[in-house]
Amino acid sequence: MTAASEHSYTINLSILFSELPLLERPAAAAAAGFTAAELWWPFGTETTPSEGELTALRKAFGDAGLQLTGLNVLDDLTVGAKGTASVPAERERFRANLPVATALAQSLGAGALNALYGNRVEGVPAAEQDALALENLTLAAQAAHSIGAILLIEALNRVDAPDYPLHTAKAAVEVVDRINAATGLGNAKFLCDFYHLAVNGEDLAAVIDDYADRIGHVQIADNPGRNEPGTGRLDFEDLLGRLTAAGYTGRIGLEYKPAGGVSADSFGWLPRELRAG
Repeated sequence: MTAASEHSYTINLSILFSELPLLERPAAAAAAGFTAAELWWPFGTETTPSEGELTALRKAFGDAGLQLTGLNVLDDLTVGAKGTASVPAERERFRANLPVATALAQSLGAGALNALYGNRVEGVPAAEQDALALENLTLAAQAAHSIGAILLIEALNRVDAPDYPLHTAKAAVEVVDRINAATGLGNAKFLCDFYHLAVNGEDLAAVIDDYADRIGHVQIADNPGRNEPGTGRLDFEDLLGRLTAAGYTGRIGLEYKPAGGVSADSFGWLPRELRAG
């Protein structure tokens, strides 16, 4: 038995199968053997997409027999931002999007919302942004709790997100702890993304050992390159084994770019019988 076989997997359809239109991706994932998927906010800069757009996405997942496992709250990644929770100019949009994202997540069975913190804004004191983030993320944790879900807080890497303030596992976990202290719900969790942390030079084994009790979700891509496991230097056999030993029972999110550009050709590292979870 390999360490990979001890976990179940969910495929991120915002980065994998992105060579296809959004509504075709669930069927492609199902054809590749997956039964679960996650998404960044799938409507670009639209805070409140039309009911027709929401219905079409739900139908695509339903027709494919795919469960949505996680969804980003409004993130605006398409325009180079890294979330909206701490950005004063995005305050109303974040709050308008929250019930929409929560309802979509609930309708597709997702057990997690991911709220990216947002970049530092020139001319705005960091303390002001952090106070706004805590207000917004408290609301997000409460919204997630209302549908039986968790709220995920993620560290990003310094190369791709130099203005994002959470560059270490410690920084992200401190935000998690502040949210939980504010809500008393305990449903804020750390999204442990191996790729981002590896780019930042973190000791991934130590991160797992130190924060296993706070980890709510894990995402993987190899480093360097952000491609599928086996294309870089990360020892996934060891890392996935450590997660098991630490008691992590959640899914592993595949959030990588296929090295050859064709998503369907990038799953050779994960036997088909392990893709359904």
